[in-house]
Amino acid sequence: MQFLVNVIDDGQAEATGRTESATRAEMDAVDAFNERLGAAIVIAAGVSAPSDAVVVDARGGATSTTPGLVGAPAEFVAGFWVMDLPDAETALRVAGEASAACNRKIELRPLL
Repeated sequence: MQFLVNVIDDGQAEATGRTESATRAEMDAVDAFNERLGAAIVIAAGVSAPSDAVVVDARGGATSTTPGLVGAPAEFVAGFWVMDLPDAETALRVAGEASAACNRKIELRPLL
């Protein structure tokens, strides 16, 4: 099964005044986590700041674009993994390890 594992920034970037809110220790912990999981990670990436986002809506034939995120959330996705794991129980355990490594909340969702 594949799972989307989102890293949630709930104020860290704003507190540091930078897009990348991770400390060197957090980045090192995530690198070690990634290395340990190896082939289970399909893809992993950080995501740019919410100010870089653009919402595109082409429903109804006309395309509109709006700078920023959908809404004005206090939390946003700052990075993600797509992981290939055997089951939901394993995914929950690995999500806990991911949260500890990056020192952030994690949103775990199965891919359809």
